[in-house]
Amino acid sequence: MTDEDLTNNGDNRRPGGFQVSRRGVFGVGAAALAAVGVGAAVAGCDSDSDNGSAAEKSTKDPVDPSGHIVDQQMQAQSSLPFDDKQDFTDIDKGFIAELEPDTIKDANGKVVWDNDSYGFIQGSCPNSVHPSLWRQSQLVVKQGLYEVVPGIYQIRGLDLSNMTIVEGRTGIIVIDPLISTETAKAGLDLYRAHRGDKPVTAMIYTHCHVDHFGGAMGVITAEDAASGRVPVYAPQGFTEHAVEENIYAGTAMGRRAAYMYGAALPRGEKGQVGAGLGMTTSIGTVSLIPPTRDITRTGQEETIDGVRVIFQVTPGTEAPAEMNFYFPDFKSMCMAENATHTLHNLLTLRGALVRDAHVWAQYLTETINMFSGQYETAFASHHWPMWGADKVTEWLSLQRDTYAYLHDQTLRMLNQGSTGIEIAEMIQMPPAIEQKWYNHGYYGSVSHDVKAIYQRYMGWFDGNPAHLWEHPPVESGKRHVDAMGGANGVLKVARKAYSDGDYRWCVQVLNYLIFADPNNEKAKMLQASAFEQLAYGSENATWRNFYLSGAYELRNGNFGTPTKANSPTMIAALSVDQVFDSAAFLINGPKAWDLHLVNDWVITDQNQTYRTELRNGVLIHYVIPADFKGPAPDATFTLSRLELIATMTGAKDIIKEIQSGAIRVSGDPTKLAQLKNVMDKPDPGFNIVTP
Repeated sequence: MTDEDLTNNGDNRRPGGFQVSRRGVFGVGAAALAAVGVGAAVAGCDSDSDNGSAAEKSTKDPVDPSGHIVDQQMQAQSSLPFDDKQDFTDIDKGFIAELEPDTIKDANGKVVWDNDSYGFIQGSCPNSVHPSLWRQSQLVVKQGLYEVVPGIYQIRGLDLSNMTIVEGRTGIIVIDPLISTETAKAGLDLYRAHRGDKPVTAMIYTHCHVDHFGGAMGVITAEDAASGRVPVYAPQGFTEHAVEENIYAGTAMGRRAAYMYGAALPRGEKGQVGAGLGMTTSIGTVSLIPPTRDITRTGQEETIDGVRVIFQVTPGTEAPAEMNFYFPDFKSMCMAENATHTLHNLLTLRGALVRDAHVWAQYLTETINMFSGQYETAFASHHWPMWGADKVTEWLSLQRDTYAYLHDQTLRMLNQGSTGIEIAEMIQMPPAIEQKWYNHGYYGSVSHDVKAIYQRYMGWFDGNPAHLWEHPPVESGKRHVDAMGGANGVLKVARKAYSDGDYRWCVQVLNYLIFADPNNEKAKMLQASAFEQLAYGSENATWRNFYLSGAYELRNGNFGTPTKANSPTMIAALSVDQVFDSAAFLINGPKAWDLHLVNDWVITDQNQTYRTELRNGVLIHYVIPADFKGPAPDATFTLSRLELIATMTGAKDIIKEIQSGAIRVSGDPTKLAQLKNVMDKPDPGFNIVTP
């Protein structure tokens, strides 16, 4: 049900996945492979040859799936319930029209979304894709306008997420306007082409992830919201969490998200075939229109353009600010991203705060208890709806049981002394959970979700003092390479692991050599080939994309960060505290050790004065109280919040702003230049698979 962690050690049971023999999928001999006619597909590696093999050849093209992988795919095909076709019936239900072509461009003609590039995902599953993932992609690739029930419609397949439209008394309520303004506008245009040119009378954000608000300005304008003409609803804390996630660690998350979604990967049977939750992320214009109305409590009821909505706030589940809600007039439940057709992440591979599986399960129980007996349908911000009260309850219950089981069993085993990585290998999921396709790990996985739970309670340290102060990757790599007899010794071990089908060990060993010697071409090509084998065998789309992205960069070089979420409207939503926090995170400590600066900031549109003090390489900030008796500042700047943002981000030149009168200053204005001189710039193209 989850990522296929490939090994030929131990009992070879993949965490949460289907069972294989104790001998494992990599213990299959050549005769057995020949018997099923897959010998020609093997991308072998001669462990006895110092010159390597095709797996080490310097090429930009991925290798073919090995015989070990082909055998695994055959086992998956025979052991999983592929005769269950209900999802294919459900996903087509209510279909109205496609977007033709499903290729969306920005104002400059750049393609920001191309669902048509996935036209190859049809027919029989190729050996280079896990059959279960191929099935999921065949479902998720479907796009167009769909009716959930009369009055509720969904735009699917125009971005990673869905946009839902509810018809009200005078217009339409838009729920979750996708990632990009271009895709959101295309979705709204598709709806209007078939349901009439109705005005947007309200917008709802289910939660604070960018794929649920980034396209806002493709649906309404900022002035629509500010004037009150179009109220924007969101769970309390939405803006704070949305901005912090995309700004504080946004550069690192964006770089890793490029791996997670495979945004730079070629589409194809050996390339990107989807992301499990959707096909991929659009790369258009990200916007943010801050909410104008907060949902603060469960049971809060609002009438929006004549439509009754009952809200359930669910903080700390899939997002720190999230909510489900029920439409009594339609007997339909919106589950946001708290229940989908996949096991979700408890810690997303791009990086984020660890989510609370215990709380997540509790809120799903609350949903069932609050609304069971009322709903007849349910839809979410990804995938396709569920119809029938009993089916909805079963879906919510089994999704709940999945997160609760992962949490409780991890706690049980960690209290018996097992570490996160050990629990991930040992945990067994109940058959009733595993047999449902919507609990399979296409986006999250049993393996990394268990490790996330362990991290939430125990942190990074597993308690073994040998792991307390290990060498960092480059120094560790040098020592491992030396211990194995140099580069040739490492390559010999790696070649044997590759030949045996033990790709996990192969990439681990080669990682030491690549970090010790990043110019070793044989090591990089062999690791790329092993990454590709791991990708081909993975049921989890995000693991596949990570493996293939690593292989792509080893073969072709660093592709950087194709998508960016820190747009001007996102940055403009920063609070004064968040501006100073963001600046503090950029201070180069050693460069600033001996610099002491005290500046006051009079924020004219907030009637508050802040003090920043740089000392010992730390930038602290606070609101100056009325009875403050501290030392005089080096300089005082009087400006608006937006001027502060523009000045601190470098969007505007401080000298020109002072000369124009937009910023007034008393004291020494050069103190600000001194501060900016010790602020580093983030690197959106940092290396991942090489040092």
